[in-house]
Amino acid sequence: MKNDLITTDHETEKVILLAFHDKQVDEDTFQSTVEELKSLAKTSQLEVIEVFTQKRDRPDQQYYFGKGKIEEVIEYIDLNDVKVNAIIANDELTTAQSKQLDELFDTKIIDRTQLILEIFAQRASSREGQLQVELAQLDYLLPRLSGHGKSLSRLGGGIGTRGPGETKLETDRRHIRTRMNEIKHQLETIVSHRSRYRERRQHNQAYQVALIGYTNAGKSSWFNQLSQDETFEQDLLFATLDPKSRAVSINEGFNIILSDTVGFIQKLPTTLIAAFKSTLEEAKYAQLLIHVVDASHPHYMEQYETVMKLVKQLDMNHIPMLVVFNKKDKVDSINQPVSENSIFVSARDKQDQVVFKDKLVEMIKNTMEYYEMELDASNADQLYWQKTHTLVETLEFDETNEMYKITGYKQK
Repeated sequence: MKNDLITTDHETEKVILLAFHDKQVDEDTFQSTVEELKSLAKTSQLEVIEVFTQKRDRPDQQYYFGKGKIEEVIEYIDLNDVKVNAIIANDELTTAQSKQLDELFDTKIIDRTQLILEIFAQRASSREGQLQVELAQLDYLLPRLSGHGKSLSRLGGGIGTRGPGETKLETDRRHIRTRMNEIKHQLETIVSHRSRYRERRQHNQAYQVALIGYTNAGKSSWFNQLSQDETFEQDLLFATLDPKSRAVSINEGFNIILSDTVGFIQKLPTTLIAAFKSTLEEAKYAQLLIHVVDASHPHYMEQYETVMKLVKQLDMNHIPMLVVFNKKDKVDSINQPVSENSIFVSARDKQDQVVFKDKLVEMIKNTMEYYEMELDASNADQLYWQKTHTLVETLEFDETNEMYKITGYKQK
């Protein structure tokens, strides 16, 4: 069975987007969420044929849009005689809104949360990622089950083809709660394994660096550059979902653990923040964050602010941060002044790769403490340890007393 949300092997399915514009939200911010919804649809291989927007104080409690605007959408479909495979709302719909829209339109009604959940389902490759997606799907569906037989049946199992079966959803809430508890238990086991692994790394004094940033900002490109790895790298939202960590040697020997994390997004569903907290734990325990920003994006500062809000929400705002304004090759300059803890680079430029690594070493030094020591030439094991576990700045051999003089930086 195909894993896409509503695509088939025969043709790309057509969708209409509905986007409510809160009067308190400025035009640029609103438009960036609409563009993002289009990108989400593209990532799910859907063709957007029309976008309807409505500016109001609040969404209509019954229909999301006002009744007049809804009639305009119905009229558009009738006049153009177009086969619409789904209508996608730019916000999370309430049970009542979803039910009312389902009765008005003879097609699938999907909201932004469902679309993001489905993309996560497509991208999750690890056992942990798949469990987290299923938990988030069930958590989303449980309060929405009553009176949604028709809608759920159209969705072919809740969300795309990855959700639980319709019969079980409709007839056995207890089955869902039991399954959710099973998943939570399995995730707790996985998290405890990772926690022990992390404690072992900390015991071995491994320095931890985490890449964070908006989805599609270029985190995986820099992860690949630094680790010489081949992480999935593509111009799609949520190209990387499962967290990856690699040991990376910098400064001629000093080992760091570099982690790549899932991308942030505007209006990230709360169910996903909860479900994917464990994937962000690698970042939470890092000694340094690398915040990658797509400088070529027209709303890059809004994306930057979105990530910073989530960093604060996840209690990570105390961790030192290097801000990397990325994709310099796609833009001439940026309006945002580059501070001493930020750089403007391209992952594809050899010179910029050097700039990035030099700045990374400088930032790591700022989180460590300076040391000086002398070491007997016969103590090869200790010399190796100093090179791999500390940032050695100078290493001189004194032939008179056969001692190494070392200066560098060590973890506090």
